[in-house]
Amino acid sequence: MPARRMSTERLHLTLMLILTFSTGVVDAVGYLGLDRVFTGNMTGNVVLLGMAVAGGDDLPVLRPALALLFFMVGAALAGRALRKAPSGWSSATSCTFAAVAVGAAGLAVLLALVDVTADEVLGSVVTSGLALIMGIQAGTAKRLAIAEVTTVVVTSTITGLASDSRLAGGKGKHWVRRALAILLIGLGAVAGAFALLVDLWVGVALSAVLSAVVAGAGHLRHRQDRHEQRRKEPALAS
Repeated sequence: MPARRMSTERLHLTLMLILTFSTGVVDAVGYLGLDRVFTGNMTGNVVLLGMAVAGGDDLPVLRPALALLFFMVGAALAGRALRKAPSGWSSATSCTFAAVAVGAAGLAVLLALVDVTADEVLGSVVTSGLALIMGIQAGTAKRLAIAEVTTVVVTSTITGLASDSRLAGGKGKHWVRRALAILLIGLGAVAGAFALLVDLWVGVALSAVLSAVVAGAGHLRHRQDRHEQRRKEPALAS
């Protein structure tokens, strides 16, 4: 008897959890390897900027500000690209996630070939580029609307896990995916930190591979679902 295929909804959840892990990797690379910049978690950048404005010693300003700006640009680009796309996964969704993979791969190549830590401008280009693709990722994930998984932040996820728990008198809805999202972004940060022990480009390359897997798997299921729907239509018509 053939193995039962994973449902499309569960597959999409799995893919978004993979991207959550990937965000942890990229944020670790940005914060530990590129002058304390969060390229996925914009809350962190806002806090850093606030402390820097208040006179915090040796806190970066330019790169977090640029990351915040380019993240918003990336999210806006994703919103524009998906504005007329149907709900759920579509060809446009595959393209935006593929753009994230290509962008991350390009930045990984740059990091492998050039010592960007020695050049202020190149370092800012890399952190801004990472923020741009993370914005595209976040904007696309938002459109997919997988409950409790944004791929870039887990503060609301932690809040929901606690406030909806049985300890708080709730029913614990979505506790598994919430817990997994929190765990995976943390594990991604661990992986990103270890990747830095090899070289700066390794973590970004890992993120590129994961994004490519997500784009490919999602697109393949999208095509399969469309094919099955087309097969059903003649039967329903008759």
